[in-house]
Amino acid sequence: MLIGSRQPGFMTKRIPGFQYDAIAGADGVMLNVAHAGAGSPIVLLHGFPQTHLMWRHVAADLAADHTVIVPDLRGYGASGKPAATSEDIYSKRTMAADAVAVTKALGHDRFALAGHDRGALVAFRAGLDHPDTISHLACLDVLPTLDMWDVMHGTTAAIGFHLFLMAQPPGLPEKMISAAADEFFGYFLDTWTRDPSAIPASIRQVYLDASREAVTSIVADYRASATIDVQHDTVDLRQGNQLPMPVAVLQQDWGAALGFDAEALWRAWAPDLEHTTVGFGHFMAEEAPSDISKALRALIAR
Repeated sequence: MLIGSRQPGFMTKRIPGFQYDAIAGADGVMLNVAHAGAGSPIVLLHGFPQTHLMWRHVAADLAADHTVIVPDLRGYGASGKPAATSEDIYSKRTMAADAVAVTKALGHDRFALAGHDRGALVAFRAGLDHPDTISHLACLDVLPTLDMWDVMHGTTAAIGFHLFLMAQPPGLPEKMISAAADEFFGYFLDTWTRDPSAIPASIRQVYLDASREAVTSIVADYRASATIDVQHDTVDLRQGNQLPMPVAVLQQDWGAALGFDAEALWRAWAPDLEHTTVGFGHFMAEEAPSDISKALRALIAR
């Protein structure tokens, strides 16, 4: 079903040259999906507090020789925002199944997958749950969920205050964030980037408008990472499940601040790993799109 023109204001910004469709995810939730190009497919999943537009530069570059599929995650952007009637509605397992369903609907049974931030956690889960479907996997600036919670302790955990806030039971987090939504989401856009010009005012406003309308679902996504996502990852850890495909991880030097070896943590999950510590800010697909495109092309060539 084609996305029409009567969309929220934040949908007036699109990736030039990309077609937009509404495509059903794993359980019928409609996802806003941009796609373009031809060749081997790659799916790009955005992070917080953004929409699919964070990939605008990388997606346009990769579309020269790949089929590029860029959805808004459920609960974000112009995608459906179902009520969190169960923990699984916003589990990374369900969101990973969304990515598989959307890509299959576009005619691809096997594809490369790259995710940033929240999207990287979805990509990680997709690699574990759908190893025959995901050919290559890239995760930008995250740790696997279990490792993330393990390293967030002591005073250094203050950097992740939002993780603890949104892990709380429904009610208070939503009210607190809604009371100052632009300030809350804007804080991360402003402090997590090293090059403010990478997110121009018009794009920043898109992210703020979209996030303001999605407080409840965004909190549900984060709450799942403190509950059901931990359960799913724990089962895989106990069973010794790993990511069998080539994996690329690009991230800032979190270890210097929080005192851990990020590459070692990732290698426990991904034996075929290329880990790179970068000098960009968190929003690296916008700060250094040519570097990210180059890294993704190198991954797909492995």
